[in-house]
Amino acid sequence: MKANIGAIDKYLRILIGILIIGYGFFAKSWWGLIGIVPIITALTNYCPVYGLFKFSTNKEK
Repeated sequence: MKANIGAIDKYLRILIGILIIGYGFFAKSWWGLIGIVPIITALTNYCPVYGLFKFSTNKEK
């Protein structure tokens, strides 16, 4: 897997994941677990959807 997530994208995914998990906790809903997906993609620096469409926000070559 070649990294296809840049730094800004990575930090936004972590923030969005935390917000989704926080909302799920606040709303007492298991749907907050969906916040794990953007966090995992941020930590692995790879997004399968980006890979499918051959898109990258990673500026490193």
